[in-house]
Amino acid sequence: MGQAEQEMNKKETKRSFVLATVMLAMFMGAVEGTIVSTAMPAIVGDLGGFALYSWVFSAYLLMNAVTVLIYGKLSDLFGRKPILTFGIIIFLIGSILSGTAETMEMLILYRFIQGFGAGAVMPIATTIVGDIYSREERAKIQGYLSSVWGISAVSGPALGGLLVEYASWRYVFWINVPLGILAIAGLWLYLHEDIEKKKHKIDYPGAVLLTVAISSLMIILVEAGANWAWTSPKTIGLISLSVLTLILFILQERRAEEPMMPFNIWRERSIFIANMTSLTTGVMLIGISSFLPAFVQGVMERSPIVAGFTLTAMSIGWPIASALSGRLLLSIGYRKTSLFGGAALILGSILFVTLSPEGGPLWAAAGSFFVGVGMGLTSTAFIVSIQSTVAWQQRGIATAANMFMRNLGNTVGAALLGGVLNSSILSYMKNNGATGQDLTIDAANVLLNESERMKLPTELKTVLQDALTNALHSVYIVVFIFAIISLLFILFLPKKEEV
Repeated sequence: MGQAEQEMNKKETKRSFVLATVMLAMFMGAVEGTIVSTAMPAIVGDLGGFALYSWVFSAYLLMNAVTVLIYGKLSDLFGRKPILTFGIIIFLIGSILSGTAETMEMLILYRFIQGFGAGAVMPIATTIVGDIYSREERAKIQGYLSSVWGISAVSGPALGGLLVEYASWRYVFWINVPLGILAIAGLWLYLHEDIEKKKHKIDYPGAVLLTVAISSLMIILVEAGANWAWTSPKTIGLISLSVLTLILFILQERRAEEPMMPFNIWRERSIFIANMTSLTTGVMLIGISSFLPAFVQGVMERSPIVAGFTLTAMSIGWPIASALSGRLLLSIGYRKTSLFGGAALILGSILFVTLSPEGGPLWAAAGSFFVGVGMGLTSTAFIVSIQSTVAWQQRGIATAANMFMRNLGNTVGAALLGGVLNSSILSYMKNNGATGQDLTIDAANVLLNESERMKLPTELKTVLQDALTNALHSVYIVVFIFAIISLLFILFLPKKEEV
């Protein structure tokens, strides 16, 4: 235990209040995913722009992924409290603006702002717990933190469905404001830190290079194949830019005095495997949570509340498995716990690959549940393992690096799978278009608006629903491939472990 950690524990007497505050901040960040996914069909029905559907997630996830490392590093340098407070304030500004959006483009811009603040919430909240609890206590406490995902997942979709049906989709963003204010108040009342004061050098070039590398990669994944040819000058130019800035980022991190991503921590095999698996499970997670509500509402023709229920099942599985993971870690170790998680991810993704409109919401919910179990077992094991491997001075950046990899998976997944979805819909419509209809991707908007859907001619509605079903099937085949890759990574975890 480092000196800074000891000092914090000496001064901090109300750990339960700090834990409650951290869980509230995490709830705010976690509920954002499920509540917005549930509201997205209504948002598209109101604002239009189905072709931009994945950008609403990608914009938020991009800024979240890029800033998570910066915030993790800053929290090691200047303390957890001021950096987390700053992040929550920016997140709230983005939330308020998102609720006022009049066009899909405005919403995407405001989601960039929201994501810029959200990058601070998850890694720093998780790091604070690593600071104030001993290694033996962390497994149990991480289980509590993971239960936040469960509460948010149970309440998020239901709340999102209720707000959409009885108020307005705009409230799914505004509901963050009271939560954020309470979290800030709790932080400043109960968390006391003793940070060593010294002059720090912030790695600004690293931050800029990483932002450019991920942004250009994401634009390629969303647009190439659907709107641009893979061999077009735009695509080749962006691929070159992404590769070049990534190489420069790695070189910059190797020579920076205080790097944003210290690659020395990746030399630990358990950390390397945990981070790579978080990348692949991140792709799976976004593939399910982003597009499932559109399928349940547009093809199965169910209500937003039923669509929310199919996602809720994931977050019921997640906290149950996380609580179990805390116990399993102490009895059978990180590797076996993670292997059970990997097997659950495979089972869940098989259910999604075999999902059909006839299967109904219960089939979709079963797939969500098993993916949630897999995420709960693996993510808890990885965080406890990482926080036990590094010292206080690197715990913030090590935790953030793992979150970054999952967020990067989310970002790449939203873009990649959004591209797969759009390309598949376009291809199907071109080959099976209704007689005399010149269809575009935006024709799918109509499926997500119940009153508009009722007016569609039967032949056209069938073509649109079949196109969406076919496209979702392609998306879930990709999700299944990533589940297999995740399990293969887990198999390489070291067999000799310390718990």
